[in-house]
Amino acid sequence: MSSLKTLSVFSFLLSVALHCPSVHAATFDITNRCPYTVWAAAVPSGGGRQLNNGETWTISSAPGTTQARIWARTNCQFDGAGRGSCQTGDCNGLLACQSYGSAPNTLAEYAIGQFANQDFIDISNIDGFNVPMEFSSASAGCSRVIKCTADIVGQCPNELKVPGGCNGPCPMLKTEEHCCNSGQCGPTALSKYFKDRCPDAYSYPKDDATSLFTCPTGTNYKVIFCP
Repeated sequence: MSSLKTLSVFSFLLSVALHCPSVHAATFDITNRCPYTVWAAAVPSGGGRQLNNGETWTISSAPGTTQARIWARTNCQFDGAGRGSCQTGDCNGLLACQSYGSAPNTLAEYAIGQFANQDFIDISNIDGFNVPMEFSSASAGCSRVIKCTADIVGQCPNELKVPGGCNGPCPMLKTEEHCCNSGQCGPTALSKYFKDRCPDAYSYPKDDATSLFTCPTGTNYKVIFCP
């Protein structure tokens, strides 16, 4: 009797496996096209690694992953144990990041396998800008391409200039007007500096309507530094 039960359960599970499509992790091909070395970072999936010009690093994120970020770090020095520092995007001095990077850093942000089997993707300049970026679908089922490639560092307002980048108004000035901790805020003159140059990227925390995009879950992606 017990063997029949076991067979019955096995048959049921096999039927489910055959008739229900499996959901695979999303892959992200991260490529450095900058004429200089960057140290790519990815949290919570990936960690980090050095990328010379033309090199690609592939990571994956499982459905259910949220609040994920990919970014480039610049002017880094690490020892053999993977400890050191970066001028921009540093993550507590680790080559393999375990936490978000310090501003300024151009961010690719995503959440995989969310409501209605959608992925949510964006580029954000809320934490400033250090490296031009493209974040796009690598799958036929989604044609989304997001870019932020303007000369934001070269034209950066004086109050946001920092070595190696152009800082965001919130991390630089730390005011409610720019950080929107209350959830009640609008664009400012400084956030508009970023929005005018990268209209598809987040420029302040409530910028969802023009900056948050979706692809069907199951899409794979590519992130390009200096596209």
